[in-house]
Amino acid sequence: MTLLVILAGISTGILLGLLGSGGSIVTIPALVYLLGVHPKSAIALSLGIVSITATISAINHFRSGNVNLKVAAIFGLCGMLGTYTGTKLGILMPVVLQLGLFALVMYAAAYRMLKPKRRFAAVGADVVRSAPEIAQHAEGLPAHLGYVALLGLAVGLLTGMVGVGGGFLIIPALVLLSGIPMKQAVGTSLAIVAVNSGTGFTGYLGVVPVDYALMGTFTAVAIAGSFVGAKISHHISPDNLKRGFGIFLVIVATYILIKSVIF
Repeated sequence: MTLLVILAGISTGILLGLLGSGGSIVTIPALVYLLGVHPKSAIALSLGIVSITATISAINHFRSGNVNLKVAAIFGLCGMLGTYTGTKLGILMPVVLQLGLFALVMYAAAYRMLKPKRRFAAVGADVVRSAPEIAQHAEGLPAHLGYVALLGLAVGLLTGMVGVGGGFLIIPALVLLSGIPMKQAVGTSLAIVAVNSGTGFTGYLGVVPVDYALMGTFTAVAIAGSFVGAKISHHISPDNLKRGFGIFLVIVATYILIKSVIF
């Protein structure tokens, strides 16, 4: 049991350190299928574990100047509202529905990981933006804050219902809607994931059993893994990493559907 907790915790932390997302997508299946935790308790535990781990990783990114506080505040506040609502829905949802929805989220994340990158030629007024516009987006993007807020609500709902931090949705949205650089998007995503997951964990408290000893052990190992992930991220091709993780998600999501929904 202890070895399984360590292996699962390291995997969660490394993924958060490498990608800024993916922690809960690994944590929930590990808790349910490797450690035998009830799915609703696993969702609550996952939210607590990812919240603490993401907070520490976000602090490191903040110190490096990779957190956009304005974007994080808007996305995070809307995300908290969505997450709190999502937890109330998640508590009432049948377990089979929660696991089925979680598997679909994994497929969506896998699609994001496996989808080939688009390459645009910088030709024409529709592609090339002016320098002032780019600078405006980089500073905090008044043009798209409404979309950021709406996405925050949607991601929050998903976080509360099935226990995913939503980093795989947040990062591309921040890059596309906010125009912030990828490194800053990762750091900002971690801050948002920390707030959303913490809100979700609080929403489940007192309603589902929480094994604090397991949560503490898992979290400690995940934190160590996040530092490892941050270090090795400089030595691994991001494309290869995403491709491998995407394939892994497809396999695990299919297993969840077969195990919990189909049979």
